[in-house]
Amino acid sequence: MRRQPQTLHFDPKLSLNADKKHVRDGLSTTLRTGDNLWLTCDERTTVERLRRTGSNEFGAHFSYKLTDFLDLPGGVDVEVDIEGIGEAGHYLWLLGSHGLKRKQPDADDANVAKQIKKLAKTVSDANRYLLARIPLLLNRETGDYELHKSAPHPTEKDQTLTAAQLHGTGKTNELMDLLAHDPHLKHFAKIPGKDNGLDIEGLAVSRQGQLFVGLRGPVLRGWALVLELRPEEDKHGRLRLGKVEGATETYYKKHFLDLGGMGVRELRLRGRDMLLLAGPTMDLDGTIAVYRWSNATHQATDSLVPSKKLQRIFDVPHGHGPTAGQDKAEGMGLLDDQHVLIVFDSPTDARKTGANQVIADSYRLPD
Repeated sequence: MRRQPQTLHFDPKLSLNADKKHVRDGLSTTLRTGDNLWLTCDERTTVERLRRTGSNEFGAHFSYKLTDFLDLPGGVDVEVDIEGIGEAGHYLWLLGSHGLKRKQPDADDANVAKQIKKLAKTVSDANRYLLARIPLLLNRETGDYELHKSAPHPTEKDQTLTAAQLHGTGKTNELMDLLAHDPHLKHFAKIPGKDNGLDIEGLAVSRQGQLFVGLRGPVLRGWALVLELRPEEDKHGRLRLGKVEGATETYYKKHFLDLGGMGVRELRLRGRDMLLLAGPTMDLDGTIAVYRWSNATHQATDSLVPSKKLQRIFDVPHGHGPTAGQDKAEGMGLLDDQHVLIVFDSPTDARKTGANQVIADSYRLPD
């Protein structure tokens, strides 16, 4: 399928994290609202906003600090590892990976024994356990969508929109507490994400209040998993998980999908259907593809979706050979009703067409 390059321009003053890694080198999600393109990098505690500046270009970079809106238990210096972003009901929704990570050994270190010990160590970052919403409103004077800690509802005069996040302790949250007892997932919650452990990647939000959460891992006997949640605001202004009608596990439905052994990298709703970006659950190069799951928002109970009920729309090229480990498709957004936009983690040099820009790819969806 033919791709259309889209150039993303970033402000050099806003683009480097504490380790001097450029935002373009770790893009993990993307979402479009009006003329704005929202992006996140998996090694930051910010959300980036660009604006359409040409037919195939986005620029005018603005960066929002999540600590201005939310209580991050790990503070501003600990990455959130945002792997899901969605929009509905005048809110921008954000989701962390919720997974453990394993220490990375240095193969060039002369102390081999020390490096082998690193592989036995796992780390839990407090900010990864984030499920939150932030008011998102259009500034009609500038044409940009803006984030607010609280703001009047644009159409309901007696309502106030407020930033809120799922109740948690910094070491876990309400969702993880439930999954720790789930018959399919409890054993994987203690395994790092890139080892086929629990690893959330992908978020889609419906106008009816459904939150669909994609799991990169685990993949169970070839079946990927999407959770369906219904967060509610409690009297203290925090998010709690509400009961989900038809769910076996009370607070979330489980939808198992035969994606040919791949896990979920991103989710996007298109009407009643869901688009899924699927790829390897492990840290390796492998097939990455976009699927369509018809009628995804109207599943009355937990579901088991075989491959024959999923349409494989197209495959996304990835790095291989001299570019192994690069051009990993991580984020997918609807550029418009007919096109999806794919952004990449670890882009190749060929995508870095300027000092502070990177090429993303758009693809036309079949009718």
